[in-house]
Amino acid sequence: MNFCYNIVKQFYENDYDYTRTFKEKKMSLNVSVHLIDQAKVGKVNEVEFVESIRESLPYAWNIVEGLAERLARGEEWANHAVAPPSEKHRAQLLRMIGGDAIRGAVERHFGVKLAFQNCHNVALFRPENLNSPVYLDFISVESQILSQTPELVDC
Repeated sequence: MNFCYNIVKQFYENDYDYTRTFKEKKMSLNVSVHLIDQAKVGKVNEVEFVESIRESLPYAWNIVEGLAERLARGEEWANHAVAPPSEKHRAQLLRMIGGDAIRGAVERHFGVKLAFQNCHNVALFRPENLNSPVYLDFISVESQILSQTPELVDC
């Protein structure tokens, strides 16, 4: 069984010491006891969940927020293709994009579609433009291959 499964299992068995786990394991998000209690009963307030994402992943949040502002100003799509300044920052970006629940909540919050090519190439699109040539090109196998560089081999 994996770590996350064990946490959920312990939640339901009312045998979970979240303070011990936070100290011993690196978590994707810093979640409050209140959010944990909501998750136990299956009724998480998405606004509070999004706030937890914003607070836990500030580097990634700022990137997405900036891209969303560019879309709001009228750009067809917005792209951030700058390597993160550290592994800590790269990890934040990967956690935001890699977690379906996290990515989905961020997409709903900003009303966008996040697209991801590699460890630092993130783009935002309007949901109504997911059939556009620029979106289809960004998510294509060809663009994925062409975005590879030796510097990114470990990202």
